[in-house]
Amino acid sequence: MFFLSCGVKQQQSIVGDNPWKTMQHIIDGVKVPSFRNKTYIITDFGAQNGGIFDNTQAFKKAIQICTENGGGKVLVPSGKYLTGPIHLENNVNLHLEEGAEILFSTNTADYPIVHTSWEGTELMNYSPLIYAYKKNNVAITGKGILNGQANNEKWLWWCGSKIYGWKEGMPSQGDPANRVILVAMAEEGVPVSERVFGEGHYLRPNFIEFFECTNMLLKEVKIINAPFWVIHPIKSTNVTVDGVTVQSHGPNNDGCDPEYSKNVIIKNCTFNTGDDCIAIKSGRDADGRRVAIPSENIIVQNCKMIDGHGGVVMGSEISAGVRNVFVENCVMDSPNLDRAIRLKSNSKRGGLIENVYVRNLDIGQVKESVLIIDMFYNVYGSQSGNFIPRVQNVFLENIKVKDGGKYGILAKGYKEAPIKNVVFKNVKIEKVGKAYSIENVEGLQLIDTYANGALVASPK
Repeated sequence: MFFLSCGVKQQQSIVGDNPWKTMQHIIDGVKVPSFRNKTYIITDFGAQNGGIFDNTQAFKKAIQICTENGGGKVLVPSGKYLTGPIHLENNVNLHLEEGAEILFSTNTADYPIVHTSWEGTELMNYSPLIYAYKKNNVAITGKGILNGQANNEKWLWWCGSKIYGWKEGMPSQGDPANRVILVAMAEEGVPVSERVFGEGHYLRPNFIEFFECTNMLLKEVKIINAPFWVIHPIKSTNVTVDGVTVQSHGPNNDGCDPEYSKNVIIKNCTFNTGDDCIAIKSGRDADGRRVAIPSENIIVQNCKMIDGHGGVVMGSEISAGVRNVFVENCVMDSPNLDRAIRLKSNSKRGGLIENVYVRNLDIGQVKESVLIIDMFYNVYGSQSGNFIPRVQNVFLENIKVKDGGKYGILAKGYKEAPIKNVVFKNVKIEKVGKAYSIENVEGLQLIDTYANGALVASPK
């Protein structure tokens, strides 16, 4: 028996006749954090420059005093500062001066077990490198560098792949095996508090995670060498990511993954990643249906996507659904960028993706397609079940593409749940293998769309 539902209440669109006016309304409603004009310099709390001394306690003390006194700026001056995980508190702006670099420990013993999430399933695992849990009015700003120090000897080999340093004789119970164990726990309804992993389980921690937070800002910093997902707002509202550079090519190094989150603005950023540049999530399989919070009102503006599996992606951990996504004025270009816009799910995930609006993209080169809607996404073996995913209302307009790879549009839906209402308007693809390849798609419209110099008609 198949279910044409993602397991959450029926989603109602807020988007009317003018989606871009709706986008501006969302932007106007997002509150950016503000802070007291008070500065706490980490060196006043015992921090030492040089990249060798453990500054964990100095960061902790500075952040604690700052929040207890009503908030302000915790300043990291120019220099290199080694630390364990940093846990942020209310009304704290962690600010890195230009020339400042925070080096995060690769010693797992430095990372306590906390309530977190791994590829769309909640669990108790190693703390993210920077973690805010149920906080309000928090920021990470400045022109410094956040360095996770992940490499083939530290963190990355846990994925179990030889190209990331795994060798015969290393523990075989890394990411893939423990992923299966974790997902099985979620399917069986094991409480999150009892899904305890950490030492000996080799599930890599997220880099920056805002968990169940409100009014968060991440601005201008450069983030490199991540163990896993880079920026992960989960169950959070009013999140702004502005002017950030992500340069990290490890396994699963998604640039930014809003999950179960609402009113998220990602703007003026550069993503050069080992996985999707931006991937909008809402939980995996049973765990996503348990949480049942769709990600909604996600805005991407004026960003640059270089390497990555996809520029702006929805899925695959998407069981609670995604709606109202706006993408505009972005540049995507790399021989190592697979797709521009990507929607992915399968019948184990389910989920409803609706109201995706994209305009004014300048795409140089992608490997596979400009737009792909893959409802049979299958990367971990069998991924079929009883929850048929649905997609409706996907609009791309004013798109310039030099090399679109194999397809302008590659879309395959289910016979019992066709993909509905996909529109290309004023899309010009100078070079592409095929304008489109579709199956079980209803309402595909091609308006003023050109491929290989020829006008492309809508399918009958």
